[in-house]
Amino acid sequence: MIHVGKRALSLTDFSDILYQEKQVVLDKVAVEKVDVNFQFLKKFSSNKLIYGINTGFGPMAQYKVSEANLLQLQYNLIRSHSSGGGKLMSPIMVKALMVARLNSLMQAYSGVHPEVVELLAELINKDVTPCIYEHGGVGASGDLVQLAHLGLALIGEGEVIYENEVHPAADIYTKLGITPLSIHIREGLAILNGTSAMTGIGMINIIQAQKLLEWSVMLSAMINEVVEAFDDHYSYELNIVKHHKGQNKIAAQLRDILNDSKMIRSRSDHLYNQDKLNQEVFEDKVQEYYSLRCVTQVLGPIYDTLCQAEKIVVDELNSVNDNPVIDHENHNIFHGGNFHGDYVSLEMDKLKIAITKLSMLSERQLNYLLNEKLNQKFPPFVNLGVLGFNFGMQGMQFTATSTVAENQTLSFPMYVHSIPNNNDNQDIVSMGCNAALMAKRVIDNSFEVLSIQMMTVLQAIDYLECVPRLSSKTLNVYTEIRKIFPKFIEDKPKYKDLEKVKEYFEKSEPVISSKLATLPSSLIS
Repeated sequence: MIHVGKRALSLTDFSDILYQEKQVVLDKVAVEKVDVNFQFLKKFSSNKLIYGINTGFGPMAQYKVSEANLLQLQYNLIRSHSSGGGKLMSPIMVKALMVARLNSLMQAYSGVHPEVVELLAELINKDVTPCIYEHGGVGASGDLVQLAHLGLALIGEGEVIYENEVHPAADIYTKLGITPLSIHIREGLAILNGTSAMTGIGMINIIQAQKLLEWSVMLSAMINEVVEAFDDHYSYELNIVKHHKGQNKIAAQLRDILNDSKMIRSRSDHLYNQDKLNQEVFEDKVQEYYSLRCVTQVLGPIYDTLCQAEKIVVDELNSVNDNPVIDHENHNIFHGGNFHGDYVSLEMDKLKIAITKLSMLSERQLNYLLNEKLNQKFPPFVNLGVLGFNFGMQGMQFTATSTVAENQTLSFPMYVHSIPNNNDNQDIVSMGCNAALMAKRVIDNSFEVLSIQMMTVLQAIDYLECVPRLSSKTLNVYTEIRKIFPKFIEDKPKYKDLEKVKEYFEKSEPVISSKLATLPSSLIS
């Protein structure tokens, strides 16, 4: 169980709720604080003009709403803004959104009745996810449209996904004995006015991007191994003179993976001897191509980018993103812009750029394996059949190349693409949800590219018949993935194999040790 409200949620907590299906439990003290905050708002708002309680919303805030229409105002907000388009978000994305909204409301600065957090927790635990559409939010004044669809389901209207099927929310509530939300004061605005869609999706992106980075390190190790590269480019001595945490982390991981490999060569053993000086043309390549030799320098910044993204998005997850902020401890209500999504938007843009570069590295390593003129070691397209008659991995390279090209186009930042709207009330916006969704697409694409690379590496290993010489860690990867993708010689469709390997990558547990015993403490901290 994961206790919400007792302490700040971590990325691990979030992952456990989504992927390990751990139940959320509301901390009793935090729920009591939510109620105190609600009671304060109820008393404080009497005979005062407060935005979103007795006024219209956005540029309509100049209009006062009569006492008789205050509750209907909140329902009107939810219903009018349930205007999303495009594809439905997947249930896991919506669940992430719900956890993010729940955690914000549990900070007790939104003036909501405890029924809201209790209902959200119940829906999360029963895997009832509202139908929420990808298109709609501009990421300022919150993810208004996406969260309006959440609000619509909470009041028992609209549709939900339950057991992988779409149903009217009212039907599922009746079936499961769930009581829909009744508006008390400002629950409509409190549900809509936050960054929870971009934050929830952003958390998923970080979890999956970390898996991608691990697989990229593993694949980089494996390609260096099968081409019998030299070991100095990932050595401690070479990398430590560059003072970047990420570079040294990646180098340490490569050393750990390849520690007991019988294929990696020592430069001093193979090049630093008198016999080599008598050759005019060296058969051994003195230095590998950049895609093999510069792995620590390419993946290091990606590691650092993921660390920064995790910090920022986890901070947002545990923040109050609402307006106004209901502060019962200081007996006041503060108006501002804590719903603005610039922090998440910028991190998602940086994340997708980093992952695009990761996919570009994968594509270059793949190309090196497939092009016999470059590697001078494998047949064209690592074809284990008859050259000219069979085609090996030739067809799959097209998929990898076109997918990386799509990533490159998707990498244009949303953060600098503000368009004023809402009668120019929202005159500068974050586009954070768009940024998070585009980052997710880049991540999904990259799993595909790395899967093609892995399939090729395994074929290369079998061509060399070098399984006994692999390191223990790369041997384990080879063995596990060969269970779902057997060696092939004759041509046959590969799209189902690709889907299996991709799914394996996406659902995998950590494949690389997090221990960094070889790094100085100044770089670990």
